[in-house]
Amino acid sequence: MKKAGYQGDHGTFSEIAARTWFHTEEIENIGYPNFVSIMEDIESRKLDYAVLPVENTTTGIIARTYDLFQNYHMWAIGEINVPINHNLIAFSDTKVEEIRKVYSHPEALSQCTDFFAKYPDIQQVPYQDTAKSVEFVKESNDHTLAALGSWRAAEYYDMKILAENVQNTSNNMTRFLVIQRDEEPASKEADKVSLMCVLKHTPGSLYNALGILAKRGINIVKLESRPIAGHLFDYMFYIDISGNLKNKDVKAAMKELELKCVRFRIFGNYKSAGI
Repeated sequence: MKKAGYQGDHGTFSEIAARTWFHTEEIENIGYPNFVSIMEDIESRKLDYAVLPVENTTTGIIARTYDLFQNYHMWAIGEINVPINHNLIAFSDTKVEEIRKVYSHPEALSQCTDFFAKYPDIQQVPYQDTAKSVEFVKESNDHTLAALGSWRAAEYYDMKILAENVQNTSNNMTRFLVIQRDEEPASKEADKVSLMCVLKHTPGSLYNALGILAKRGINIVKLESRPIAGHLFDYMFYIDISGNLKNKDVKAAMKELELKCVRFRIFGNYKSAGI
């Protein structure tokens, strides 16, 4: 049976993303404690696939995921957008007014600042991930503790949702990339390309690089800069564009762009996810 890795334990949003993506296939979904272990097992082919969060509509890119892309082989075969609805989870006989500490992943806490503004006496405690936070509260048997997590985590650990959807925005969503080790040809349905480039240190290098795409009418969906590990104040760019690598204009643009770069790599060509 093929295997797919995701970060966290039962009940994380990453598990929800993996189960949703592979719901029609016989896949063993495996939780990992961190992203590095996932990438190492993709690299060594212990995993066939991985489902990794790359962007959130509230907090922006997931930098620790992007930074790993610099050092590991990967090829994106798809993406999935998962609604992130944070629920306040505790014991069934606990009231919100009794809670003294709330545990969750740091990003989950940062996405629920409006809720904590209403309850300034509640201490926010960063923890490994959302599901582990629910597990910790369950094992503590302390009814003054609660966690922020998914409906699945509450269900799995047999805990109660005291308040639903406490995140700041109702359209909070995380984008996940589904990756594998080996490159594969783009399907006819593929309409999004993810790539990385390091430009030469010359005036107008970014302007000229983006001009390569503009002159061919290629839409830039996303542009992010990230520091290069080990190189002080040197940056690489992650770019998502609309298109298919089999299209002659896209293919020509990629060849021309590569010539402008010190380092250039395409991460995948896949069908974009619906909202």
